[in-house]
Amino acid sequence: MLDKLKNSKIMFWSLELLILATLIFVSTKIDFIFKPIGTFFSTLFAPVLIAGFLYYLLNPIVNLLEKRVKLKRIYGIILVFLLLIGALVLLIGSVIPSLVSQISSLAESTPSFIASVEKWIREMTQSPFFKQIDLQAQFDKLDISYGNIIQRFLSSLSNSIGSIVGQVANATMIIVTAPFILFYMLKDGNRLVPNIERFFPENRREQIVDLLGKLNYTLSKYISGQAIECVFVATFTFIGYLIIGVDYAFLFGVIAGVTNLIPYLGPYLGLMPAVLVTVFDSPLKALLCCVVVLIVQQLDGNIIYPNVIGKTLAIHPLTIILVLLVAGNIAGLLGIFLGVPFYAVCRVLVTFIVKLIKEDKKVAEVPVTKDEGQKIE
Repeated sequence: MLDKLKNSKIMFWSLELLILATLIFVSTKIDFIFKPIGTFFSTLFAPVLIAGFLYYLLNPIVNLLEKRVKLKRIYGIILVFLLLIGALVLLIGSVIPSLVSQISSLAESTPSFIASVEKWIREMTQSPFFKQIDLQAQFDKLDISYGNIIQRFLSSLSNSIGSIVGQVANATMIIVTAPFILFYMLKDGNRLVPNIERFFPENRREQIVDLLGKLNYTLSKYISGQAIECVFVATFTFIGYLIIGVDYAFLFGVIAGVTNLIPYLGPYLGLMPAVLVTVFDSPLKALLCCVVVLIVQQLDGNIIYPNVIGKTLAIHPLTIILVLLVAGNIAGLLGIFLGVPFYAVCRVLVTFIVKLIKEDKKVAEVPVTKDEGQKIE
């Protein structure tokens, strides 16, 4: 009986889970050891993330310059850096001022927007259904006057000056360190796989290289594809809004491009600001905004997405929605943006491990045979 219990899988996995739970419990009691490690990784997370994103965007260009143009890699990296700096200067000099101007104009029109909302609600209250509700008293309780909004904003701003200073210092550190990390990623990225390969047994090295190649391909396709999609959606949404005469078309186009990073939910989130600004003044224009987004999303889903990303991820829509819910609850907005690629990478790793386990089982089950040259006596 004891021998059966010792050799049973239930006993094995129960002990494994008990040991794991004990380790987790002990780790929570010695957080003074793990806290510096967590601080270290949290400090490096943002610059490494930004540098990694730019690496997957710029590395194909560097490889093209190195292989096709026959330019030395270091010179190709310098040329790409100069192009990146030029793009940033153009962004700061033309795009950002336009965004700031439209945001300022939108803020200035906030009182008239609130007034139009109140007017629309009062007109709605004339119906018999709403006459029993004293909405004016509810508005007075909310106190959504423009002056009160400014007062609340200034009050919250004064209370968070310390955190603002900390965020500025953190952003400065990221701006300084991310280019250095990106430079060495582009310069020495091809040495990463051989260096990792050395730490594994010889019989596993080919499989590890194959795994790293799949992870690199998955991330590269997803990141470069998402960048192309965002630019496409932002540009054509802006053009569509411009054609139908929507105010702040450039701002709403940029919002649509950024929110497009969120699978399935992004287009609706990007459409919301344009609809909210137009629906109370011109319901027809709000409907046209929906038509513009629908056309752009159809073009994106049928032309851009299949060609630039294709079936690299091949994740079921329900799985994506569940991943977004969980990742958003765990890490907020950052989790929403990174949840899907993180899940895709984890899936590749799990598939690889399961494949290895199955291969090892097959090898273990093969019976040992005598050599063909050996004679049976």
